[in-house]
Amino acid sequence: MGKMLGWLALWIVAILVVGVIVVKLLKLVAGMLLYIVVGGLVVGGGYYLYRKARRAVGGRRQIGR
Repeated sequence: MGKMLGWLALWIVAILVVGVIVVKLLKLVAGMLLYIVVGGLVVGGGYYLYRKARRAVGGRRQIGR
């Protein structure tokens, strides 16, 4: 009976430790995805503004004229 309780306690502790590790990893991955999405929006917005400003100034450069 004592051996069975020991194994049960070991399994409970192992499940708790694995759960804590999984939660921390999920938070880390979610945080990284958030930074990637925000960075992509910033880069995309900058490119959009660059194209819009370039068209407003005069479009493409023509070499040789």
